[in-house]
Amino acid sequence: MLEFRTHGYNGYSVKYSPFFDSRIAVAASANFGLVGNGRLYILNLTADGIKPEKWFDTQDSLFDLAWSEAHENQLLTASGDGSIKLFDISLSEFPIANWSEHAREVFCVQWNLVGKDSFLSSSWDGCIKIWNPHMPASIATLPTHSCTYSAQFSPHSPNILSAVSSDSHMRIFDLRTPASASNHLTLSIPIHTPPKAQPGAPPAVGIPPSEALTHDWNKYRETVLATAGVDRLIRTFDIRAPGQGPVAILPGHEYAVRRLTWSPHLSDVLLSASYDMTCRVWTDGSAVGVGAQGVKTDPMALGGGRELGRMGRHTEFATGVDWCLFGAEGWCASCGWDERLLVWDARAIMTS
Repeated sequence: MLEFRTHGYNGYSVKYSPFFDSRIAVAASANFGLVGNGRLYILNLTADGIKPEKWFDTQDSLFDLAWSEAHENQLLTASGDGSIKLFDISLSEFPIANWSEHAREVFCVQWNLVGKDSFLSSSWDGCIKIWNPHMPASIATLPTHSCTYSAQFSPHSPNILSAVSSDSHMRIFDLRTPASASNHLTLSIPIHTPPKAQPGAPPAVGIPPSEALTHDWNKYRETVLATAGVDRLIRTFDIRAPGQGPVAILPGHEYAVRRLTWSPHLSDVLLSASYDMTCRVWTDGSAVGVGAQGVKTDPMALGGGRELGRMGRHTEFATGVDWCLFGAEGWCASCGWDERLLVWDARAIMTS
């Protein structure tokens, strides 16, 4: 396990570069993000450990970051003052672009993984904005009417995106639909709907709604997403059957789940970071019965999800986690409020 100390700054988000397996960025904030400055770290994995390549200081806290999918040296930050900044690590210490349309803290930024010509942001002001990095103003605004902690472009389509919010709903938007009164909204799924009861089983008991803090699209199954939040449970959904409720529910975390991400290598594996100071690896059970061509006969029958292992080296809230896109399928990085970035191999903690 490799470690880097972000002295004086508490980590909020960590992302591997999509271009280099040895480059990692961390968005961090002074005073736990409550007040004070932010810092964006650019780090390199070397034979002598993790070495800082560069850092940028900001006037307000940083809550998220996203590497550009079009330019290897550029990345975005989401700030507590409602701004989004674009940095180029080959240039000076100042951002090369700045956008300030959000009225509250920006908690999420993400680049369009397929189109590569746009990015999104979501905010506590109750909306998602779509941006072109070459334009001074946003190109679309999608209201959610609630604090939106997480928004994501689908990795399978440049026009579909999703969001989870404090009202315990997951929303799906399709930018190809007319900009009508629905503002491109095509689906709204109540996250806390109990799963559909199996024949002969007693009806499932619902759980009171609570804030959803994070979600992610499965990289291999284009209709499957995972969500998590304050109630400590990870849920997976198939948007082809929104009325069914969650397909899999994964309990185990002792406090809120702050971040989760599906593996870029294995279709059934995901990674989570929690306020219980652990990062955990899970399977949703969908790999059971996969045939030689990688296709399940019944993709909705995902039972058997479980925890595969946990990493408990953080000593404060674990707030960010990401998979390495390159090389062996288990390498990942995590950051937390303990001012530490950890790089580790998930395979070392996974049980069979």
